[in-house]
Amino acid sequence: MARGSFLLKAAAVLAVSLASLGAPAVQAADYIQEMPADAGFCMDTGVLGRIQSKFQHQVTHVPNLPNVAITDFQDITLRRWLPAVPEERPIARLYCGATVSLSDGHQRKIWYLVEEGMGLAGTGYNVEFCVDGFDRWNVYSGACRILR
Repeated sequence: MARGSFLLKAAAVLAVSLASLGAPAVQAADYIQEMPADAGFCMDTGVLGRIQSKFQHQVTHVPNLPNVAITDFQDITLRRWLPAVPEERPIARLYCGATVSLSDGHQRKIWYLVEEGMGLAGTGYNVEFCVDGFDRWNVYSGACRILR
């Protein structure tokens, strides 16, 4: 997904949420830190597909993890949105949460982060995720704390 597409989706979600709140007119130099009203990009099929693919790689290559797959996502929520701010925080980040169904019939919590402009050669987006109970090497600290 192109960088522009990410920005357009984020701007559209922001515009809808501001319009629904009856926000005052925004001046060109105003900094807006409103959080989008819905999960928007967290539900993007490209993001979810990338998580499924990376999860399959993880359970295949990390010792002592059950060989299961993510079959479905439910209750997807936007937990936090950090817009890009020049000079302070140049990367826009969305922190999302959901419940995943696994191929063994169990359900687990998942937390994931979508970073705009962090794909190959600075285009597209990057996705980092943590499924509860599958962070064997504590990459995201205990119980996926880093991505919560």
